[in-house]
Amino acid sequence: MADRPLEIVVITQDTPRLAAGLAEACPEVIIHAGESASEVLAHAASAQVLMGLAQSITPGLVAATPQLQWIQAFTTGVDPLLALGLPRHILVTSARGIHGPQMSEMAFMHMLALGRGLPRMVDNQHRTAWERWPQRLLLGKTAVLVGIGTISEELALRCQAFGMRVIGISDARNEARGFGAIRPRSELVRTAREADFLIVLAASTPETRHLIDGAVLDALPSHGFLINLARGPVVDEAALIERLQRRTFAGAGLDVFNVEPLPASSALWQLDNVLITPHLGGMSDCYDEQLLPLIVENVRAFVAGDHARMRNRIILGEAGAAA
Repeated sequence: MADRPLEIVVITQDTPRLAAGLAEACPEVIIHAGESASEVLAHAASAQVLMGLAQSITPGLVAATPQLQWIQAFTTGVDPLLALGLPRHILVTSARGIHGPQMSEMAFMHMLALGRGLPRMVDNQHRTAWERWPQRLLLGKTAVLVGIGTISEELALRCQAFGMRVIGISDARNEARGFGAIRPRSELVRTAREADFLIVLAASTPETRHLIDGAVLDALPSHGFLINLARGPVVDEAALIERLQRRTFAGAGLDVFNVEPLPASSALWQLDNVLITPHLGGMSDCYDEQLLPLIVENVRAFVAGDHARMRNRIILGEAGAAA
């Protein structure tokens, strides 16, 4: 870098302590922090770096940053950034690799809640109704994980610890930790027939749009559940709603949607075989601490001009296509 200090704009949405931690670890850089793009817009003109959740980096903020060289996303998925049409000389890095614990626990929350009928229990509690039924175990059940990366590997290991059979679907990987078998996407429909839980974790790209379509949903057994923790467009939402209304399979746990926040008019809100969570999968009560080591490492590499050492660099136009 030149003698002039590096200036970084940090949007602190969901990461209120990260800017202070970064300033302490890298005192040689100048940090401008705010909770939204509008709060930091006045500092963009002199900044070379933007940081924040991918969805918080707005077109207006990018346009107001003429010296922009690097965007560090605080998310694994960077599809909102790819949609900005960024020049190819701008570096983009993600937070891939830190979300395994919280995403895995979210998957287990959905599996346990759906499989054991937790919403029914809560409703009974509100009605002071004492009702008992056999409790479905995860032991011996089959989890089919669509998309294989760090998150899927961590989830697969946890599924194994619960005595589950784990099958992965990927065109990019033929082996990974925790999986009993990995099959190509061409075998997704066949494999869905074996799923007690079909868990969607694939990146959102043009290639994965509606990867979970009507044919895949129709292949799910009557006792099977769909869990989407990836991105809304990976699942054909209209096809999903139609089949949930007809109860062709047991139900769905949904953390992501085509439109977020999920509109009040969505039929999903009214379905008693759906568990809705408001895109909480990547969040944790220690997210700043999980994220900070990665950010500090990348800032130090960037300041040193050693871009090859920066972790999770994204090649624009190719991100996630082979997940």
